Amino acid sequence: MAKSTDKRRDNPEDCVDRVIERVGKNITLGLPLGLGKPIRFVNALYQRACQDPEIQLHIVTALSLLAPEGSSSLEKRFMAPFARRLYGNIPELAYARDVSRNRLPDNVTVSEFFFKAGSYLNNESQQRHYVCTNYTHAVRDLLAIGVNVVGQMVSPGENHGCPGQVSLSCNPDLSLDIFPLLREKEARGTPVALMAEMNASLPWLGNHAVIAEDDFDVVLSDPASDYPLFSAPQMSVSPADHLIGFYASALLRDGGTLQVGIGSLGVGLVQSTILRHHRNPLWRALYDHLQVAEQFPVAAECGGTEPFEVGLYGCSEMMVDGFLYLMQEGILTREVFGDAGLQRLVNEGRLTTEPSLEMLDVLVGEGLIDPVLRNRDVLWLLEHGILRQGAALEQDGLRLADGDGVSPDITDPRTRKALTEGGLGERLSGGCVMHGGFYVGPERFYQALRDLPEEQRRKICMTSVGFINQLYDHAYGDQKLKVAQRAHGRFINTAMMYTLGGAAVSDGLDDGRVVSGVGGQYNFVAMAHELPGARSILALRATRQSGDNTESNIVFNYGHCTIPRHLRDIVITEYGIADLRGQPDEEVYLRLIRIADSRFQEELLARAQKAGKVSRDFCLPAHWRNNTPEAVRKALAIVDDPDAFPAFPFGRDFTDEELTLGKALKGLAAASATRRGKLSLLWQALRAKDEDERYTALLERMGLRNPRGLRDRLDRKLVIHGLQTLESRKATGNQTH
Repeated sequence: MAKSTDKRRDNPEDCVDRVIERVGKNITLGLPLGLGKPIRFVNALYQRACQDPEIQLHIVTALSLLAPEGSSSLEKRFMAPFARRLYGNIPELAYARDVSRNRLPDNVTVSEFFFKAGSYLNNESQQRHYVCTNYTHAVRDLLAIGVNVVGQMVSPGENHGCPGQVSLSCNPDLSLDIFPLLREKEARGTPVALMAEMNASLPWLGNHAVIAEDDFDVVLSDPASDYPLFSAPQMSVSPADHLIGFYASALLRDGGTLQVGIGSLGVGLVQSTILRHHRNPLWRALYDHLQVAEQFPVAAECGGTEPFEVGLYGCSEMMVDGFLYLMQEGILTREVFGDAGLQRLVNEGRLTTEPSLEMLDVLVGEGLIDPVLRNRDVLWLLEHGILRQGAALEQDGLRLADGDGVSPDITDPRTRKALTEGGLGERLSGGCVMHGGFYVGPERFYQALRDLPEEQRRKICMTSVGFINQLYDHAYGDQKLKVAQRAHGRFINTAMMYTLGGAAVSDGLDDGRVVSGVGGQYNFVAMAHELPGARSILALRATRQSGDNTESNIVFNYGHCTIPRHLRDIVITEYGIADLRGQPDEEVYLRLIRIADSRFQEELLARAQKAGKVSRDFCLPAHWRNNTPEAVRKALAIVDDPDAFPAFPFGRDFTDEELTLGKALKGLAAASATRRGKLSLLWQALRAKDEDERYTALLERMGLRNPRGLRDRLDRKLVIHGLQTLESRKATGNQTH
């Protein structure tokens, strides 16, 4: 395809002019979730709106990524060097920073349907303009809001032998569905503009993600101003997160399907899955120590304990970096194919991935092809790599790739001989091990995607979230295909709280404030109840810290829910697995109390009994009462290998100094959560000294080695006190990752 240049501009201001020429000054701009925002163009358009009050700009998007700043003086000192190191060469989303500082101009509105968790809890403007929607309904709702401009960062095709094409790469999730709908809107007389911003830093991914450059109306192409991708740093995995991930890894079925989200719980799952595959005796030792099969029979019924021979297939709205690690470790290897009948036969073991005469006979027997091949059969066989490329049906018979002509009757002995001697392909083609809707992650992940060998790259299909997140028929595959591909689905998501009645709280608080968003969680939970053999798994830590207080995340009830109780299925905490599907309420309540922290079990049981949900004669069994953080640490300690459950299994962005300072600052924040705690902290910090200069390097990192003024001197003392407290906790063993 020839390269298109007439729509290209090398200046974002020119792109803004072109967009305004097409749609006018009332602009409702749709931007991809997360990484795929065209920052140069968006900043130019936002700046134009700030200068021209006649422009009415409504930005509709999700997950606007910003470098962390910190709120307190100490947090800013800590974050500034880190942010410069990771994000110093990346242009900042100007509108997002102004949103965070509550300084948008009156003619600009920003609505998001998913926030970075907790980022806008106290931002009234964003709380008011939040759009609550399932991810699969986002396209519908974008159109209802009146989106008339879409901007997207794309990977240019020139460097990949595909001139005239671009890859939507990190964000085909909504674009593949909304682009044709906007063209229909345009055909009915409403002006629209589709804008692409080229960035060669974006990894090239093919399959569904590749579209023609001419599909866009305006293309910003200026290689000199290409910028690095926004990265999400790896966060530490605590012992609780590791144990949750371990339990989840025991629920995976070889030959199954995996969906998992971002965060430390997902990282813990990936690490344990790799241990199960490569270091199975070590993994089994912990499995047996915890008596997983005996205590939680669902693991034996639905999961597995052996290495992965068939492998897993990934089908996840977000392709987290963990999927790439699973691919590299030989676990994400189960290929799925784009034909339901073919996929079913592969699932049943009646077909292998190597073409043979026996494969052809099975295909004939199942009615997928005719014994006397027709043109459509030949094309189908070529599409799936069963016939060697170059074969064709001609008037005088079947012409094979080597030029031999034979009868199209595959029962003919001569035809069969010719096929075995070189007419068959080497392997089924078109198989994918991963379908994803979007991705964002650490820079190491992006580089690994850029460095993928072509064979592995072809096995990743970034596609529409409408195809991934639900079973309804879609342009990329109908329900029969999805059911065949998603064998033994394990859809693993996180929750903030879980009620004893079986409802999950994942996106908001009972006062109405939004923490993050529904995203695709509801879709995956519902799909797990529809797919044969599938399970929804909601993971959460048993407790959380609120200032000096520890609170239970297993609660009696709550005034908001994300997943209703009638969709309850499997719940995991660091204390075990609760299989809730099909269970009566008393059993549901007890199984959840069983995996709650022991500090809260008595209270939860008393409330359940008072409500008449649990028999008043029931007493907590002795083996339930050891659900403590210390028990978690002891359980992991039976694996005598520090590399088995490390704080950072897949690398880290923080230096050793920053990790130490981060823990100290976290402790200071917890200690000052209340007014009384703040006064006590200040009193203790005023007496803190670094007489032997043990903390010189750490104070230097915080810019506090030579303090100036009262604020600096107080910050210095606070840091010293925080470091001393941290050392004291380490000395007593009261320290997590």
